Amino acid sequence: MSSSKLNPRKSGAYIVEHAKHVRVLPAGIEKLTQEIVKALIEKRIAVENFSQHELHPNPDSNQPEDYSKAADWVFVLDTLNFCFWTPDNYTKYKVDGYTGYFALCAAVKRAIKEGVDVITPKFYSEIDLKTLKHIFRSDDGETVIPLLQKRLESLHEVGKVLIDKYGGSFENVIKKAEKSAVRLLDLVVEEFPCFRDEAEFAGKRVSILKRAQILVGDVWSCYRGQGLGYFNDIDQITMFADYRIPQVLVHFGSLEYTSELMEFLKTDTILENGDPREVEIRGASIHIIEQVRDAVVKILKEQHPEISLDNVNSIVIDQYLWDYRRRHNADLEHIPFHKVLSIYY
Repeated sequence: MSSSKLNPRKSGAYIVEHAKHVRVLPAGIEKLTQEIVKALIEKRIAVENFSQHELHPNPDSNQPEDYSKAADWVFVLDTLNFCFWTPDNYTKYKVDGYTGYFALCAAVKRAIKEGVDVITPKFYSEIDLKTLKHIFRSDDGETVIPLLQKRLESLHEVGKVLIDKYGGSFENVIKKAEKSAVRLLDLVVEEFPCFRDEAEFAGKRVSILKRAQILVGDVWSCYRGQGLGYFNDIDQITMFADYRIPQVLVHFGSLEYTSELMEFLKTDTILENGDPREVEIRGASIHIIEQVRDAVVKILKEQHPEISLDNVNSIVIDQYLWDYRRRHNADLEHIPFHKVLSIYY
């Protein structure tokens, strides 16, 4: 990452330092830390949770070709892992009963079952809008996956780069990173512009990189931190700043909005990508989870040496909080969230 641009962890700290609309509260960070430690002790947080999900690729099947295919599958999911809501409805787009990100996963899995070569760059680098629309058809037959044209452009862009420079396989990008999560993150952002989730904030170029980081995190999770998914610096990847996790952070009292921002969010107004309010919410989310991660590691070292720190990082904390939001949706729905129609999350 160029020296003029802050990485996500440094971006989070810098954004919080200059924030005008949000505050980070130590008492809430402490509360969240205790929640995470408890979940780790009770084994509710685990790297296996990703590949065990029925909609995710599992590289451990008996077919050797599935091993590298899983990487290409994850790459397609995360190239398209953005914006599943429309301004007037947050859960209308459904596939096989699933909403949001899991609707995307269900549509990709359905296409593979139907013999569509959806995870092969040669296929998706040339796919047309009509075919893409059919692949992502919804349960009601009417609702179209949001930002369909942007999804088409993203697939064309990344597919062409993989074919031209990486022998048509995302596995070769992973191998070029030489077991460094940071190098893989940099490669993804350099090579594929649709992953370049950055902003100008308080005179600096900050990077949030939600989808690029989730891609690195998903490769690590999919392969359970082994083989193709082994990275010697996976702890350098931060959480994936979206619009849902902040609800959990507000719920735990670690993130606080000014009354003006809270009133604004309640109006359901769509923000532009790069708006200072959006950047502050996402930057503060990164900063909070980094603080939580550091505190969790310290507690585990001192009080629970039996728990391995190999798989304790911001990725699994993020996955836990994302699931927490889905499980406690009714309790959290009163907390408004920022809305941005964007390919970045």
